Amino acid sequence: MVDLVGRLHQAHVFDRRVRVLAGRLAPLYPERARVLDVGCGDGRIAHEIGRIRPDLSVQGIDVLLRPRTYIPVSRFDGSHLPFADGAFDAVSFVDVLHHTLDPNVLLAEASRVARHAVIIKDHCADGLLAHQTLRLMDWVGNARHGVALPYNYWTERQWREAFARLALTIEVWQERLGLYPWPASLLFDRRLHFVARLGRGAKGVPK
Repeated sequence: MVDLVGRLHQAHVFDRRVRVLAGRLAPLYPERARVLDVGCGDGRIAHEIGRIRPDLSVQGIDVLLRPRTYIPVSRFDGSHLPFADGAFDAVSFVDVLHHTLDPNVLLAEASRVARHAVIIKDHCADGLLAHQTLRLMDWVGNARHGVALPYNYWTERQWREAFARLALTIEVWQERLGLYPWPASLLFDRRLHFVARLGRGAKGVPK
């Protein structure tokens, strides 16, 4: 059952998601940036971003190594980024932090390793049946790959409070990303997804 649902998701949702996310994320990176993509999976989204932004140099790390990857990927322990302070211009998390038991841990690591920007695509558990809808999407997209599924979704307020604690300033915040075609978008898009670019600066005030 998991494999069947996963194949349907791959055929009808995944390719669109890659294109849309790459288009949303590509403009957020600094020029000629050296980028660390944390939890990159097979690296396909990062590869597509590289097609749009050939000036970027992207390296991936993940706790699970796929048999085939589109970018260079090395293994890490899921909590510590094995790089020196300021080793990269930007660190990105694309649908990664809700797979951790405590997103604060990797956010703090990203703040340490990134010189200029932390770029995130994740979810907001706000709205009617948001948590249940996100659980369903997570299971369909990731269960067959053996990805950990703690279903640890934050509200927008929790995200903003975490950013403020780490002195990460929200420079860009975008919602309603258009990941799904109509009518699926009525259920699965809404305000459940966001992309953000965070800069190093003074602590902000939670919304």
